[in-house]
Amino acid sequence: MTESAHPKRNPRGTLMMVDVYAPTMRLARRFTDAGYDVVRVQSTPQVPPTYRAGISRDPIAETIVHYGDFERTREAVAKHEPVAVITGGELGVELADRLSESLGLVTNGTVHSRARRDKFAQAETVRAAGLRAPRQLLVTDENELAVWHHQTGGRVVIKPIRSLANDGVTFCDTPQQSVAAYRRLARALNAFGIRNEGVVAQEYLTGTEYAVDTVSCSGRHRITDVWRYDKLSVNGVVDRMSGCTIIPAEGLIYSWLVGYAGAVLDALGVRYGPAHLEIMLTPDGPCLVEAGIRLAGADMPYYTCLATGESQIGWTLDAYTAPERFLAEYRRPYRIKQHVAMAFPTSPVEGVLRSYPGLEHVRRLESFHDVRMHVQPGEFLAKTIDNDTEPLIIGLRHPVAEVVARDLASVNYLDGPAFYEVAR
Repeated sequence: MTESAHPKRNPRGTLMMVDVYAPTMRLARRFTDAGYDVVRVQSTPQVPPTYRAGISRDPIAETIVHYGDFERTREAVAKHEPVAVITGGELGVELADRLSESLGLVTNGTVHSRARRDKFAQAETVRAAGLRAPRQLLVTDENELAVWHHQTGGRVVIKPIRSLANDGVTFCDTPQQSVAAYRRLARALNAFGIRNEGVVAQEYLTGTEYAVDTVSCSGRHRITDVWRYDKLSVNGVVDRMSGCTIIPAEGLIYSWLVGYAGAVLDALGVRYGPAHLEIMLTPDGPCLVEAGIRLAGADMPYYTCLATGESQIGWTLDAYTAPERFLAEYRRPYRIKQHVAMAFPTSPVEGVLRSYPGLEHVRRLESFHDVRMHVQPGEFLAKTIDNDTEPLIIGLRHPVAEVVARDLASVNYLDGPAFYEVAR
């Protein structure tokens, strides 16, 4: 169960992070830099496949593995006399809720814990609070799904009720396509290596999608950053995200988004910790796509810090260790010091990658900041259809917003067959 049966006491304290892996390791390092020990609680006996390549003990002091016996895991956690139990990743939301509540620590509790992970329950909980949520069906029967799609009309979205990012998300234009997507997802393993527990069908929302990232403390919500998504329909995929740009904390759109986001967090019972909400601004107003009650992915907090000098990471530290400072400052709007965008190139070709010829042009762009290669030369490059097949991320930053916008458009223009050299 543990790597140490007799934990040593850190005078400053110990933080338990449930399912903290590479995507949220910056948060763990922030706690250790502040003098705390960080212990990983692993909610599954095996590390999920999506995290295996990036697993690291640094800066993790110890790992407690949960084998399904809650009382044994609770006892192992309690021996550390933790300051807090925090969600480290999407898979760990419910176990973190249960542990923190049972230990009498600050917590989001378990009343709405399921709705913070289950996408069907999430939308129904939001709707019950009087907020707009997508029309949907919890799919249990193919014929019922076909009838529902026919009555809904147009395009619908089929996705697992529990997963992360866009894993398994399928856009369907006909009832036949919806049924085929349901058959595929109902028996598939998700990105965590767990068989899908259910499938939900939702209406397709038309509009501009935004990400609203927050941190909560005592039920007060800090808006740390808001990003606008850019999308393409390519490689047979609808609404493939090609980039995102941080927007200023001002104006009517910002006000609509953050007001709705705060109400969603209240409906889901979020009182502590980070959250990442994806919201579609439709002609009828904001509507939740889905919410993850954990740190934003794609290293978005790093890019937020480039833009504003702060991010979810610092605010999460304060929420759990310096609540008085959090509550004194959380209403202050973030201020953009540098305009920042991320580009997510989409490979239309596949084969063993030889090089990225287009990168030499990208590196010469005025706002170029960095590039992160998910596929290295010599590795197999798949045609991009989702996050798992995304070849790289390009970061842009500049004091002038128009320069970043121009360069983001330039990356999208350069991205194409000539951007990649592959051995076919």
